Amino acid sequence: MFGLRYTCALIFAWRKRLTFDRASGVLLHPTSLPGSDGIGDLGPEAYRWIDFLSSAGCALWQVLPLGPTGFGDSPYQCFSAFAGNPYLISPELLLKENLLAATDFADRPHFPIDNVDFGPAIAWKLTLLDRAYQRFRSNGSKQLRQEFAAFQTDQGTWLDDFSIFMALKEVHQSAWGDWPAAQRQRDPRALQVARVQHADSIEKHAFRQFLFYRHWSALRAYAIERQIKIIGDVPIFAAYDSADVWVHPELFYLDPNGQPTVVAGVPPDYFSPTGQLWGNPLYRWAVHRRSGYAWWLERLRATFQQVDIVRLDHFRGFAGYWAVPAGMPTAEKGKWVPGPGKNFFTAIKNALGDLPIIAEDLGEITPDVIKLRDRFNLPGMKILQFAFNGASPLNPFLPHHYSQNCVVYSGTHDNDTIRGWYATASAREREFCFKYLNTDELGLTWAIIRAAWASVADMSLASMQDLLDLSGEARMNFPGRVSGNWGWRMRAEALTFELRDQLKELNILYSRVNPASG
Repeated sequence: MFGLRYTCALIFAWRKRLTFDRASGVLLHPTSLPGSDGIGDLGPEAYRWIDFLSSAGCALWQVLPLGPTGFGDSPYQCFSAFAGNPYLISPELLLKENLLAATDFADRPHFPIDNVDFGPAIAWKLTLLDRAYQRFRSNGSKQLRQEFAAFQTDQGTWLDDFSIFMALKEVHQSAWGDWPAAQRQRDPRALQVARVQHADSIEKHAFRQFLFYRHWSALRAYAIERQIKIIGDVPIFAAYDSADVWVHPELFYLDPNGQPTVVAGVPPDYFSPTGQLWGNPLYRWAVHRRSGYAWWLERLRATFQQVDIVRLDHFRGFAGYWAVPAGMPTAEKGKWVPGPGKNFFTAIKNALGDLPIIAEDLGEITPDVIKLRDRFNLPGMKILQFAFNGASPLNPFLPHHYSQNCVVYSGTHDNDTIRGWYATASAREREFCFKYLNTDELGLTWAIIRAAWASVADMSLASMQDLLDLSGEARMNFPGRVSGNWGWRMRAEALTFELRDQLKELNILYSRVNPASG
């Protein structure tokens, strides 16, 4: 197991030589990996996954946000912008680290292998994590105790804030806005009392973060050795029920009782006729600007310690965002409000340098969004499923319109699978698609993947569901649907030699092969 400090040094050396080279990869969230404990994690299957990517000639692995998920299990609604998801901690690695014993698995429930049943899976994972914490408390090694203490020191204030936040959530079983006023408003005396009364719970949550970062850092180092770059994801907005909003209410539009006054969403679009009401509190960008965007800079620093490249979610919101009055049932009644624009990205560049950021420039894109993206030379996103909407050769998502500085996807987590898209496409769109790709229904999915790999785009990615040519039942997310998302899982037997060779052939043909693949 790599030490965290060694891993950070390795990551820094890797980042120094990171560029947007011509490469390919796969979009697959760790929760979608196979495994015996109900939800994919950072254990042996994650290492096998990286080996598969490398042997297939891929150099990119894209994940969704890695934070601790709350209601609805969405990785875009996390309890912290800095913490990791404890459900990704590997029980198998805890067993090897003597933090669990074989007897701890005797009461393991039976879990489905094709999807995550979040309720039972989370309950089981937390049971194992509690057992690991108690074993650490009773007979943890001196070295592990020293590493935990160093981790607590190294992480700074966010870890303490998050651990207290989670401990109080356990006590109240509610969002922080419903807590007693003294705790809601972070009265110093009330927090000191909480630190004493809930010391064990606070340490437990800090220990879970230690385990997450320990497992993720080791996996990241393994990926670096195989020249696999990890593309992470930064949601533009923070969840209301998060340590971030609780600790920094001045950065958000909240009323005196801590409730949002305006919330985030998008107007009616391709995905939803009533828009998408996300419900996140909106930023007081003027306050952020006066601080030099300090919170955002810390957030990006933390994220780039976890990943190599960042997909900046809802990029258009930095140019202008859709503000909906709190309490509206849908996102239809809102207004466009100017975002922080070039001032924000200039501050990031001045403080952190030229970062490898992908702009998620989808949705209602106006000239100011394009101007902001191009001013900072950020690659945008192209979705091949969108290329055939309207059956027109003028569609900007068709590969013959691409510039080199972009990232092309067969589809993202918000899209249907290619098979699912085809099932709902019009006859005219299907006919145009077949003509453009010179294919038929049987070869459609891999014809779209081939078109992505053959394009001039610097980076091309396919979802794992599309690589497996799965139907719409394997879709990861339905935008606007409150629950029932994020559950798809890959079977262990999916990583075949045939699939590896098929991918590697495309990587060789279209000059995207990972040099480490041999």
